[in-house]
Amino acid sequence: MKVFWRFLLQKSLSKQWLEGVRYAVFGLGDSGYQKFNFVAKKLDNRLLDLGATAVVERGLGDDQHPSGYEGALDPWMRSLWRRLHQIDPSFFPQGPDHVIEEMKLIDQPKVHITYHSIDNAASRLSNASDLEGIRMQLETARSMSAGKLSNYNNKAVCFLKMIKNQPLTKSGSGKDVHHFEFEFVSAAIEYEVGDVLEILPSQDPAAVDTFIQRCNLDPDALITVQHKEMKNYLPDIHKNTTEVPIKLRTFVELTMDVTSASPRRYFFEVMSYFATAEHEKERLQYFASPEGRDDLYKYNQKERRTVLEVLEDFPSVQMPIDWLVQLVPPLKTRAFSISSSPLAHPNQVHLTVSVVSWTTPYKRKRTGLCSVWLAGLDPQQGIYIPAWFQKGSLPRPPPSVPLILIGPGTGCAPFRGFVEERAIQSSSGPAAPIIFFFGCRNEDDFLYRELWLSHSLNDGVFSEAKGGGFYVAFSRKQPQKVYVQHKMLEQSQRIWNLLLSKASIYVAGSATKMPSDVWSTFEEIVSKEGEASRDSAANWLKALQRAGRYHVEAWS
Repeated sequence: MKVFWRFLLQKSLSKQWLEGVRYAVFGLGDSGYQKFNFVAKKLDNRLLDLGATAVVERGLGDDQHPSGYEGALDPWMRSLWRRLHQIDPSFFPQGPDHVIEEMKLIDQPKVHITYHSIDNAASRLSNASDLEGIRMQLETARSMSAGKLSNYNNKAVCFLKMIKNQPLTKSGSGKDVHHFEFEFVSAAIEYEVGDVLEILPSQDPAAVDTFIQRCNLDPDALITVQHKEMKNYLPDIHKNTTEVPIKLRTFVELTMDVTSASPRRYFFEVMSYFATAEHEKERLQYFASPEGRDDLYKYNQKERRTVLEVLEDFPSVQMPIDWLVQLVPPLKTRAFSISSSPLAHPNQVHLTVSVVSWTTPYKRKRTGLCSVWLAGLDPQQGIYIPAWFQKGSLPRPPPSVPLILIGPGTGCAPFRGFVEERAIQSSSGPAAPIIFFFGCRNEDDFLYRELWLSHSLNDGVFSEAKGGGFYVAFSRKQPQKVYVQHKMLEQSQRIWNLLLSKASIYVAGSATKMPSDVWSTFEEIVSKEGEASRDSAANWLKALQRAGRYHVEAWS
């Protein structure tokens, strides 16, 4: 896609270059993010610029929709079929709304599973218990799944060992946030403040065994997985996998999310072909239809039913392993903002993690796979934790740049590293000031309270002597709710003076409303202090963003 996009951007292409070409674009996005469906919009506009004709208006799928992206996809597809029928009736001889009854056709699975004999020389991999063996198992399993793991990359995995697991919130506070410290077991990876750590969580072994039993699979079988289509496009990924079989149980445990992710609608459609009980087949067909979309949402997404739970609800379904490997959601890494500076903690990396739990509409308790697993680990166990380091959205600031940090809740995580690093830099030379706006509900979930307050004293980076400041907004401590934006407005002039001194703005935290509320508050401050219109203030901030001085890292 990158190559295709670069090609489309060539200035030599004329406005008529795609004349006569018809196209349709449907984008997958999440309206919780500022640049919602940015790629689909850009592609649609560029194709129009080059003279192509849209068959139908672009569709914008939204993961925030109650039914996920299908909420927009179903009506968009109906429009597409009808429009194509108008263009050429031969596409649909019986009309675009004709339903083929009792359709027996089903695609062939896109993966092929090969079973290997137990005496294969490569079976040493299936029993490896040392660090190198675990690494080989992980990389073999994940590379076999590269066709469905969009975040699979060639970066080497590193292994961490937890050395500290400290609750940061008081019991009964309504929140459960932990501070984790890890040491490198394998070679240390260089990272910077603002980077992101991706962790591969471990699934409940008992649930994995139950899934394998439910699907009538042999956990000790040695298998290799090949992707029929991907083999042609990504030959390197499959270069070695045919020679290195892996235990089926290990493959499931490391690549297939059977204990936390909900299956997509196509999973129910394929299940319907393998249901032998008529009432189960009918229900699955209904769930897979546009008419059943809302009921599927209530049953599946809203309840966050796992693959294992869905299979147990339809006992007559026996899906072949090829289909299971293709359709079970991939076990994804979970990304966390790093909350340490390597200057302050050599050979370590720290995280600040909110332990996720909630109750569904039918009063079923649900928990986050990775956060609950990490919170339950005892540092004495010495568990090897697979991890990857990635660049985040918060670039490391040079010590000469003043900083305005806004990080309510666990949004403070990356700024713990920023503050640690700036403190070390200021002890050995001049360093620009930092002002930090933190938000929480009350004293019970005041994360890293002592750390922030200690940096506010004497010559700390938040001290008046250093030109800094630390401001906390307690949203529930008083009858009137106070958020970070209220504290920002109280310090309007200080913020403006720092911005005039070339300060950079960093915002981190929940992606729901906070980033847009903070942006709006900055608009208000710039408009008031700069004596400019609101539109001019917005344009000024956009210029700041383009200049690399306004950064946001938000998560949903």
